[in-house]
Amino acid sequence: MANGWSIIIGLIFTVVASVLAWVFAPKGENHTVWRSTLVLSFASCYIMWAITFLSQWHPLIAPKRTDMRVGYHPE
Repeated sequence: MANGWSIIIGLIFTVVASVLAWVFAPKGENHTVWRSTLVLSFASCYIMWAITFLSQWHPLIAPKRTDMRVGYHPE
């Protein structure tokens, strides 16, 4: 099950992948473009994943049923 360590583990994975992309980017005329693209892609994917994960982990709005009778509480 997911817990608070998932965010830290995901961040570590993203940093490691970014460093590997920085080191092993293809050399040549577009070296800087490759490095920038890969690092920004990893960072963007991590941010989107973290936002989605946190919004499901701690929702701001709890669903409310409107089709129930007053005083009826199912167990």
